[in-house]
Amino acid sequence: MQEQLKLDNQLCFRLYTASRLITQAYHPLLSEIGLTYPQYLVMMVLWEHDGMPVNDIAKRLYLETNTITPLLKRMESSGMITRSKGAADDGRQVIVRLTEKGKKLEDKASCVPFKLGGAVACRSINEETAPQLFATLDDLIKTLSE
Repeated sequence: MQEQLKLDNQLCFRLYTASRLITQAYHPLLSEIGLTYPQYLVMMVLWEHDGMPVNDIAKRLYLETNTITPLLKRMESSGMITRSKGAADDGRQVIVRLTEKGKKLEDKASCVPFKLGGAVACRSINEETAPQLFATLDDLIKTLSE
């Protein structure tokens, strides 16, 4: 077998597995507050900057608008967000805003990163090494998204 085809030599497999396992670790924490992982990502974007166009949310999450639109519809149905037409000069734009319920979820979610940090703590990722890991992953994401 060729070395480049061995599973253990694949960066993509490590990233996929780590992502899947981290998302799995989030599940019990987020289900306590009534969110799925994709909903949590949208909420973090809106907690940071409420009243964003759907296109901007999609760009921030490196997703297509047709991917997040069904998610936003479900979130609106559950009362976390509202969606409304944008300014008169661009009626095609849909603006997403937090409802009071969505705003209150921020307090409930504030403990999630700390709880998750304890769940995924390992020797090679800590407060000192995390910034370099983030920078490396950000560089990879930027390169792949261009």
